[in-house]
Amino acid sequence: MSSTIDTSTSYTFASKVKDYFLLSKFTLSFTVVFTCVICYYLAPNIHGGWQMGVLLFIAGLLVTASANAINQGVEKDTDALMRRTGKRPVAEGRMSDTEAFTFAWIAGSIGVFMMGYFFNIQSALLSAFSLFIYAFIYTPLKKKSALAVLVGAIPGALPCLIGWVAATGIINPFAEIRMGDLTILNAAGWALFGIQFFWQFPHFWAIAWVAHTDYSKAGFKLLPNEKGPTKYTALQAIMYAVMMVPVGILPFYFHISGSISLWIVVAANIFIIIQCIRLFRGMQVKDARRVMFSSYIYLPIVYLALLADKINYHF
Repeated sequence: MSSTIDTSTSYTFASKVKDYFLLSKFTLSFTVVFTCVICYYLAPNIHGGWQMGVLLFIAGLLVTASANAINQGVEKDTDALMRRTGKRPVAEGRMSDTEAFTFAWIAGSIGVFMMGYFFNIQSALLSAFSLFIYAFIYTPLKKKSALAVLVGAIPGALPCLIGWVAATGIINPFAEIRMGDLTILNAAGWALFGIQFFWQFPHFWAIAWVAHTDYSKAGFKLLPNEKGPTKYTALQAIMYAVMMVPVGILPFYFHISGSISLWIVVAANIFIIIQCIRLFRGMQVKDARRVMFSSYIYLPIVYLALLADKINYHF
């Protein structure tokens, strides 16, 4: 009898842990926080120190999990209508929206506090701002206007800037970071933000293309054309993919990383453009799925290349 109770308790605990992983969208959160940590180490005044990277990862994960929990609490009814989200814990009734919001409040508070305590107040404020935009502006806007994608791209890219600011303590893009006799513009951190900002448009429109039926059922307006997946949507994806090329050159221009990573980034950008052109020509779900998966591998390739080729200043 005792063994049966222990097994039941273990199963219940494991199920609850799994639900919190789903509530926080752990895989997505991990990707977002990954770029935050990479951009922290790309700052010119950072040399090693894995402990701070771990603290930044935990803090960023908590803030991102908070935003995702609020999102699922607010969208529980629409999530229940869609096949891809119907099994989420709040949508399926395994977790109350009160529990989700309580988790969000605790996780967000701890995450923002950690940013301010272990790093600086500037990164904490940016984290709180990102959380607010995602949870309280982007989330409700998704049912009202396709501009939601533009708004959502801001908190989606802010982790890059947050990581940079956690290292430098400077938000102003026109400020100077002095490295001995050399000066680096803080706009370099905004360039890292720009890479992830423009990346989100072909990435998210590809997802919205693949899941168009589900999104339409829930009343979400996420494609740039109200008629759904059209040539105009594919053309917009191409346009933003092309804009990624000059933005991808900026880390080299601002002396963050060297020429090897420059060519890797350019090649990755051209690859995304080619996939978007194939979408424009084919107009099939399989073409959109190709853009989607190509964009998934883009971020780790680009940011790891930048970090591996980082310019270190020695005096």
